[in-house]
Amino acid sequence: MSVSPPPASLTLAIVGDVHEAWEPEDGGALQQLGVDLVLLVGDFGNESVATVSAIAQLALPKAIVLGNHDAWYTATDWGRKKCPYDRTQEDRVQQQLDLLGDTHVGYGFLDFPTLGLSVVGGRPFSWGGPQWQHARFYRDRYGITDFATSTARICQAVQQTATDMIIFLSHCGPQGLGAQPHDPCGRDWKPLGGDFGDPDLAAAIALTQQRGKHVPLVAFGHMHHHLRHTQQQIRRMLHVDPAGTVYLNAAWVPRVVKTAHECRRNFSLVRLQGRVVTEAAVVWVMTTGAIVAEEVLYRRTGAAIGSMGRWANPAPRSTSGILYDG
Repeated sequence: MSVSPPPASLTLAIVGDVHEAWEPEDGGALQQLGVDLVLLVGDFGNESVATVSAIAQLALPKAIVLGNHDAWYTATDWGRKKCPYDRTQEDRVQQQLDLLGDTHVGYGFLDFPTLGLSVVGGRPFSWGGPQWQHARFYRDRYGITDFATSTARICQAVQQTATDMIIFLSHCGPQGLGAQPHDPCGRDWKPLGGDFGDPDLAAAIALTQQRGKHVPLVAFGHMHHHLRHTQQQIRRMLHVDPAGTVYLNAAWVPRVVKTAHECRRNFSLVRLQGRVVTEAAVVWVMTTGAIVAEEVLYRRTGAAIGSMGRWANPAPRSTSGILYDG
């Protein structure tokens, strides 16, 4: 496979937890934003095959990982008891995987040689947390029995990639980003506090960095930006580690907001220059793709501040401020 050097500039769109809030207009908005690659972090619905089918038709380069809601009636004893369909006749988890094909990177990878990067998926269908859960599901589906074998599976995918620039995509973020309720993977239900990131993903990222691979970005969702115990506090959605890797939680939920007068949808946008993330923001866009609100989450110190059209969209918009200046 011929691999190109990373382009001088790339724009990635990360789609946070969808929860069935996906419409044909989403694809049109992404086209208008002019993004080079779309990353989707899962939770499309409670085994919502129809939503996954619509997303599978998105005509842009994309990589996808499925979330815990995408195995809602299959992975847990509670879900199997509540399942609204006959599981002896249907396997909706497998139906989703079949629809997504190679674009689903959970426990796998997808090379984008013209972009000079590869996307590696973390553990699919993850609920997060420090305890190994849903052992039967992972054993039967993937032959995975614990965090150690899960880490090994992710690292195996890294070793098979054709490039040395790796973007990790997972439903849950990695362990190690903080244990407060407002941290990117912090527990925000009672008892409050605790790091609910994935230990296997954290270990795989560390091993990848130690082996000299470039890891500019880890994208995930799962923990919504509004905390469960108080809708007045917003989660810290971004973290940067000492190696310069940006960890971005894209779960701004609900991601589509409709009023009598307009419909807005959010995407997290990330700008890379070469192998480095220079800016990250969450934007709210109209159906036309016009950006009407923007919150800059990160701007690399010394990076040039782009013009109004740096996301390939000349529409005017407001900027609410930089939440993290690296």
